[in-house]
Amino acid sequence: MLHGTELPGVVKLQWRDCPGGIEFTHPDFAMTLRMTDSDIGPSRFYTSYDRGKTWDGPFRLPEMGTPGVAARTDMLVAGKHEALCFLTAGKRDKREGRPFCARTTDGGKTWEFLSWIGPEPKGYAIMPASARLADNGLLVVVRCREGAQSWLAAYRSEDGGRHWQFLNRPVEDTGEGNPASLIRLRDGRLCLTYGVRAAPYRMCAKLSRDDGQTWSREIVLREDGSSRDIGYPRSVQRPDGKVVTVYYFSDAKTGPERYVAATIWDPNAPGL
Repeated sequence: MLHGTELPGVVKLQWRDCPGGIEFTHPDFAMTLRMTDSDIGPSRFYTSYDRGKTWDGPFRLPEMGTPGVAARTDMLVAGKHEALCFLTAGKRDKREGRPFCARTTDGGKTWEFLSWIGPEPKGYAIMPASARLADNGLLVVVRCREGAQSWLAAYRSEDGGRHWQFLNRPVEDTGEGNPASLIRLRDGRLCLTYGVRAAPYRMCAKLSRDDGQTWSREIVLREDGSSRDIGYPRSVQRPDGKVVTVYYFSDAKTGPERYVAATIWDPNAPGL
């Protein structure tokens, strides 16, 4: 089982090197990459072949020549034993953070640093969210902050993640900052979901019909948050075409404690 390290009586498992052979295409596969309390790692990962009921790990995630890896992660499967991981590393001053792309082709035994995503920021650029485009290009949306300003920035790669070009800012203001979830809908549109940590505290979405070149107006999924402590969404499209967006939230009706919630919404509703 996957054990934590903070509960009384729970055994702290020793990190070890991954033997490789992870089957990323297994129908019941799950993977989690975790960082320590430091903003620059180190990080480790666990794998499961029964949808999270049992886990193997922790396996060490190498630093790949960076100042340290904080595995605030997104991943695209490229084959049975091949995957691209979009991670965050420390900056040259050992502070948070700068996104990069890494690849494994042997099921996690070895990891190759492919590229930095964008220049080193004055503030931070962290927690990339990725999607594969219709023309097999890649799009990544990164959580950015400099001073009091926070936004989401989009970068595109045409060569499998080896080089990136800044595209635009899909969201100019996310309040105190929040990561995004990015998926490609079955009709080819991109769907970006994110939280806004500014009043009214809300969960939102935007759509793109042209691979991220332009984005729709803000679609408000809910705006009844009672504090800035919300967000971190994950979205998936159901067989009926609707999108399920899961996130954590707090509101005045439920009480002061945060909880995990989901909004089911229709990206094909009139006007979207």
